Formats: sequence, structure tokens, C-alpha cells
Amino acid sequence: MKIVLHDYWRSSAAYRVRIALNLKGVVYETVAVNLLEGAQGTAANRAINPQGLVPTLVVDGRPIAQSLAIIDWLDAQFPDPALISPDPFTRAAQLARALAIVADIHPIDNLRVLKRLESQFGADQAAKDAWYRHWIVEGLNALELMAGEGPFLGGEAPDVSDICLVPQLANARRFKVPLDPWPRLLAAEAACQALPAFQAAVPERVRPA
Repeated sequence: MKIVLHDYWRSSAAYRVRIALNLKGVVYETVAVNLLEGAQGTAANRAINPQGLVPTLVVDGRPIAQSLAIIDWLDAQFPDPALISPDPFTRAAQLARALAIVADIHPIDNLRVLKRLESQFGADQAAKDAWYRHWIVEGLNALELMAGEGPFLGGEAPDVSDICLVPQLANARRFKVPLDPWPRLLAAEAACQALPAFQAAVPERVRPA
């Protein structure tokens, strides 16, 4: 099985997939898609990802888009360790935490939205930064209340929500959001960062030379 990740080193969504691949011990190749240069919008990228986004996982020539869909496929194809529980209530809680980031924070803070704020509404950098921080704070306030007792968000092992949390906190730091109000989230992040699978996926470690 040949697995290729179409990736951008600083993309939160691609970061999630790198973590999941590492946790599963999956061997894969990488194709860099430079978002700042607009490579996501090229015909070549849209041929495998009609939204013109990253990441895309191509498995024996068959593309899978959207980070949660990719993680779900990985869980089905490589069951150990499980990232999404088969128990209906546990699964629902895991996905609710993940979606608090993937659906409610990330989409309205990503690059294309920030560019639209500038082009359509004249937002300067300070306004875009304020927008970004507002939605991070809103989302992380809720996620702190959704977190379990630890060490990870859902208990004794990382799940799909931890995979989403770590990239989002990295983004928060980039935009200088103080993280002290969310001790449970920070504790879960620390537990994740102690694992080699998370360490190897850090953007600075995969950034092209």
C-alpha cells in the first residue's frame, strides 16, 4: 500500500493527520503544497482535493480529503491504537471535542477567511489578529469544560480530540493568546507532547529546508 500525504508544514489540518499517521506507525511519503504561494489552488491539487485545500491522503492513487475523514479512514484501516471509540457515547464525546476545534474554531480562523476579511472588509493586520484571537478564546473556553480528568482530553490515551487540540494550541501561541485560563487543555497537551508520535509531527520538524 502506497500512502502519500499532500501536506503543508504549518497547516493545522495537515498537522492533525501527521500525528495520526505517526500514532498508527504508518509509513508514508509527503508532497509539499505551499499555501502561501497558492499551490493549493492549482489544477494538480484540485484534481485530488476539489476544495483546493490540504491535507489530502492518497492511498494507492485514491484521494481522501478532510482531516477528520482521513483520521476515520486510518482508524478503520489501522485499528491499533484506536483514535475514535466504538462505544457510541464515548465516540460522540470524542467527536464533539474534536469538532469544537475543527468545525467551530479552525474554519473561521484559517488563511482564506483572514484574506477575505482584508479584501472585502478592509481589515488590517491588527483587526485580523483580534478576530483570530476572539474565536480561539470562545472555542477553548468551551473545550476546557468538555475536557475529562486526564491525562488526555478523554482519559488514559490520546484520541481524535487530542490530535486536534495540539495544533490549535500551537496556533494560539503563534497569535500570542495567553493559555493560562485552560489548565485541563494544557495538561492534555503536555501528555501528548511527551509522546514521540506528536513530537515528530511538529511543524518546525517537517518544514521543508
